[in-house]
Amino acid sequence: MLRFSPFLFLLAASLLLLPACQPEQQADDQPRYIEVLFLGHNSTHHHAAKYMPMLASALAPRGIHFTYTASPEDLNAENLALYDAVMIYANHDSITPAQEKALLEYVAAGHGFLPVHCASYCFRNSEAYIALVGAQFETHGAGVFAPQIVRQDHPITQGLQPYEAWDETYVHRQHNPDRTVLMERVEGEEREPWAWTRTHGKGRVFYTASGHDERVWHHPGFQELMFRAIVWSVGDRVKGLWEQLDLPSLEYTPSEYIANYEQRPEKLPLQAPLSQQASQKLIQVPPGFRLELFAKEPDIINPIAMAWDERGRLWVLETVDYPNEVKEGSVGDDRIKICEDTDGDGRADKFTVFADSLNIPTSLVFANGGVIISMAPHFYFLKDTDGDDKADVKEVLISGWGLSDTHAGPSNLKYGFDNQIWGTVGYSGFRGRVAGKSYDFGQAFYRFAPDASSFELMARTSNNTWGLGFSESFDVFGSTANNAHSWYMGIPLSYFEGVAGIPKLGSKKIAGYYAFHPITEHYRQVDVFGGFTAAAGHNLYTARAFPRAYWNRMAFICEPTGHLLAKGALEKEGAGFVLRDEWNMLASVDEWVSPVHAEVGPDGALWVADWYNFIIQHNPTPNPIRGGFAGENGKGNAHINPLRDRSHGRIYRIVHQQAPAYKPLELSKDRPGGLVKALRHDNLFWRLTAQRLLVERGQQDVLEDLYELVENRGMDEVGINGGATHALWT
Repeated sequence: MLRFSPFLFLLAASLLLLPACQPEQQADDQPRYIEVLFLGHNSTHHHAAKYMPMLASALAPRGIHFTYTASPEDLNAENLALYDAVMIYANHDSITPAQEKALLEYVAAGHGFLPVHCASYCFRNSEAYIALVGAQFETHGAGVFAPQIVRQDHPITQGLQPYEAWDETYVHRQHNPDRTVLMERVEGEEREPWAWTRTHGKGRVFYTASGHDERVWHHPGFQELMFRAIVWSVGDRVKGLWEQLDLPSLEYTPSEYIANYEQRPEKLPLQAPLSQQASQKLIQVPPGFRLELFAKEPDIINPIAMAWDERGRLWVLETVDYPNEVKEGSVGDDRIKICEDTDGDGRADKFTVFADSLNIPTSLVFANGGVIISMAPHFYFLKDTDGDDKADVKEVLISGWGLSDTHAGPSNLKYGFDNQIWGTVGYSGFRGRVAGKSYDFGQAFYRFAPDASSFELMARTSNNTWGLGFSESFDVFGSTANNAHSWYMGIPLSYFEGVAGIPKLGSKKIAGYYAFHPITEHYRQVDVFGGFTAAAGHNLYTARAFPRAYWNRMAFICEPTGHLLAKGALEKEGAGFVLRDEWNMLASVDEWVSPVHAEVGPDGALWVADWYNFIIQHNPTPNPIRGGFAGENGKGNAHINPLRDRSHGRIYRIVHQQAPAYKPLELSKDRPGGLVKALRHDNLFWRLTAQRLLVERGQQDVLEDLYELVENRGMDEVGINGGATHALWT
């Protein structure tokens, strides 16, 4: 006779519930990309940071992803576990015992190892490393030559065509006899081993002496050699998963409307758009993360900005009028949509038009029970008063924003710690009166009271500023165009009033680098070639669902002309900061992928608005000398182009695979206890939202709870006490 056991019932129930409480684990048995960690160095001799993208852009369409680092500290077991192979092209003098051990064990466990060129003179303090490579560099000359293939039966060289290029003529020493030589450099009677393979434990090693500079790294023959070597090195299991990828092919047609500002010798073709599913396959995110779709066309078109309400719902600004359809009376074809996931599957399935007939709105922020939108020449306050999620109040809040250029107008409205609305503006500027005072400025950060009862110019910037972000301690950062992708406001302009003898410079560019890192060579820019010409964003990672290295220090900067979302690490420098290059958070081979807004959402994931448009370039208007055809300027000061798309748009989430399960949250002014509790949330979004609602509520019945938060001196692992911080501002 079966007997019912309450204990066993509870145990079974708890086991059934366990997956909802644990980070999601993904079995490594699905079709996937090959992930390669590329170790370079901070030197322009053997310029790893310049040459790796040449190889990456050639191999990304074939399903091979590279992650760049210049730090040997990344040779640790936890980090190496994210990759299928390690490639080294660097001249680091030494390796620590811990790094040596991690690398040797990683390869022995069955991973690939690909030292290239100068890697044979790297880590000279390690005999084990030299043996792993197979030899050590000794000396070199230089010249044009083609390495000779001596083993045609190996998977790497079978059917491979020899390639000729200028390179250094390496000679090696300390040869490891335990290897198979595939290629030799022949010079007279001398035959120098040039490329070889070997094994270490279960791992596979490939070395080539090729690769001094771009004449080799850009050569299709070298790229094919490295492609074959990578696929061979990762072993049969990973190769089998990679072979199951169903990657889309890119189709091109001629077009007369693609500006060639770089004056490339070839005529630039038009890439056909991809379906969302196909495009996502060509988007790269860092190992350990995954990309998830939240919404796409036809439900979302041309998303230019987004924000979340106190219920965690996504609000998206759509603008098909951008950039040139500047309408009289500000009545256009643009909309605000509320996007909801009602069944919990991670995809939006309910779309409500909150407001329509808008004309080039550029940002929105929640305040006083409604939203404030920037839509030059006005800022509007929109509100739903009857609960149907449709705006029935529309009031002009501030007027005077310039219309001379739609990509240099106001944008990036945000609710600040100081309970003010912050924003940016480019050179289109502002000329008007707010709260009885006249203002005339451009290229700046500013703030104002949610009811526009006060206004303050906070900092000067440059060019067409389109980025604003706060740290968890209310440091203020921004992005602007033309090689000023990271900007820091250290001293508000008001502090200089009445002070003579010093320049009124309270903000400055802090990016410590120029180049961005596309994974395709098919990117088009009007200036700052190879760098940040169209930077947008500068939101920080202000939650705790990503690894600790991201917390309150990693900034995300969209660069739609490069089809990428860059990331940079903020480091203290004196009384300010400097931004260090951390390469990409997202990058694509698809020329239509155009990230324009990236921000941490309620779930702690990084949400990305993909404008998905082949034409991103705004101005100058092309002419036969600069651009290659006679263009026409539009009302928004952007060149008129029939290729500008008005039918696509995607919203993605970048999710860490070890993130804790998200517990949906809804806040309400009717539940003040929940608001106070949310001031201690580990996601800045919820803390600021709770603070805003408490301030708007305006009741003092929560003061004792706020005092308790302030008296709590505890801090998290990166020195943040969110509860006390927001209680003080409340």
